[in-house]
Amino acid sequence: MDIKMLSLQDRLMSRFLRYAAVTTQSKSGTETVPSTPGQWDLAHLLMKDIAELGVTDITIDEHAVVVGRLPTRLPEGHAPVPAVGWVTHMDTVDVGMSPDVHPVVIRNYQGGDICQNEEKQLFISVKEHPELLKYIGQDLIVSDGTSVLGADDKAAVANIVVALEVLAEHPEVPHGEIYICFVPDEEIGLCGAKSMDLSRLPVEFAYTIDCCEQGELVYRTFNAANVTLQITGVTAHPMSSKNNVVNPILIATDFINLLDRGVTPEHTEKTEGFFWVTGIEGNQLNTTVKMLIRDHDRAKYLAKKEYLKACTEMMKIRHPKAKLSLSIQDDYGNINDAITPENRKCVEYLFRAMESLDIVPLDIAMRGGTDGSFISTKGIPTPNYFTGAHNFHSSCEFMPMGAVENSCRMTLKLIELITNG
Repeated sequence: MDIKMLSLQDRLMSRFLRYAAVTTQSKSGTETVPSTPGQWDLAHLLMKDIAELGVTDITIDEHAVVVGRLPTRLPEGHAPVPAVGWVTHMDTVDVGMSPDVHPVVIRNYQGGDICQNEEKQLFISVKEHPELLKYIGQDLIVSDGTSVLGADDKAAVANIVVALEVLAEHPEVPHGEIYICFVPDEEIGLCGAKSMDLSRLPVEFAYTIDCCEQGELVYRTFNAANVTLQITGVTAHPMSSKNNVVNPILIATDFINLLDRGVTPEHTEKTEGFFWVTGIEGNQLNTTVKMLIRDHDRAKYLAKKEYLKACTEMMKIRHPKAKLSLSIQDDYGNINDAITPENRKCVEYLFRAMESLDIVPLDIAMRGGTDGSFISTKGIPTPNYFTGAHNFHSSCEFMPMGAVENSCRMTLKLIELITNG
C-alpha cells in the first residue's frame, strides 16, 4: 500500500487537535463510569467520525464505551483472516493541572528550549528533556504548559481514525474483520475496560496503543492488586485505658513494619515487584490502610498476597481485642500470562511490523498496566505499541509528528501482516 502521498502527519495532527479540543480529564473517586461528562462528548464525536469511514454496527453503552466493526474486505478465495481489535482510551490524566488542553504546534523544530506559553513564561528545556534533540527538523505538538498534552491517549485515537481513513480511501486493500473500541477512565484504574461487555469485542486478539517513544512495545506488565486493611480497636477514657485501649493506628503501624523496606517502589526496578502503602487514615477507634501489590511474576504476586494474609493473622493474635478485615482485589494482570504458543502471533506481528518499517524495537517490561492488561485476563491477548509521544502525565509531554506517523504506519502494517497471515 503506497501511502506516501496521503500526508499522514497532517491528517494525524488535524485529528489530534480535533479530539484534544474536547475536555476529557477523568476524575478519581466518582461512582460513575465515565467519571466526567466530556468523555461522553468525545464518544459521540468518535461515533460520528468512524461511521463516516465505513465502520458499522457502532454501539455505545451506558458507560460510554464505543465499539464498531469494520467488515471484512477480502477477495474471493482468500484464506480466513482472524478478527482483530484496537482499543484506545478517551480520558486524559488528572495530575493537578488544567483539564483543558490548548495545544501548541512547533513547525520544523530546530533545537533549543521550547516556549510553551509566552505570557506565563513556561518552557520545555532541553537540559531537562534532552530527548527533544532526537526530533530536530520535525513538527512537534506541545501543550501551553498549563496542562498535559493528552497524547496519552488521543494520539492513539487519532491514529486509529486516520488508519480507517486510509482504508476507506483504498478499497483495493484487503483486510479481515476489524473492531474499534474507545473506552473511558483508563487513567483511574482501567474503569472503562473493566465495565465493558467483552462479548462486544469478538476478536482473536487485540492491540492497545498507549505508551511512549517510537519503537516501544509492551506485552509484559504488572500483576496488580488493591489492598485495604480495616482495623477496629477499643477506645476508653485515659482514666480506665490501661489494659483496655487497643489503638488501631499503632496496629496499622505494626502491620506496615512487617513489610520489607527493600520491596517498595523506591527500591525496585525493571520486573521487580513491590508493596506500596498509599494511604493510612484513622482515629482512636477505626483505621484504614491502603496498599498496592505489584509484580510481573505471577507466583511472586500470589506469594505477596499470602504474606499480607499471614501478617493480618499475626496482628489478630497479637491484638485479640481488635477486629481486622483484609480485602485484596485483583486489578489487572500481566499480558504475558495470556500469551500462549497458539496466540503468540499477536506479539510476533509487532516485531515483524517494526522490522518491515525499519523501526528499532524497544521491548519494555512495563512497570504498570494498560487496558490490555485487564482485557488479556479475560481471554483476549492484547499487547501494546507506541504512540510516538514523550513525557506522559506531564506538562512537558510532546508529540514528534514523525514518530506519531510511524505509529500509524504500524497500525496499517499490522493490518497488512494479519491479512497476509
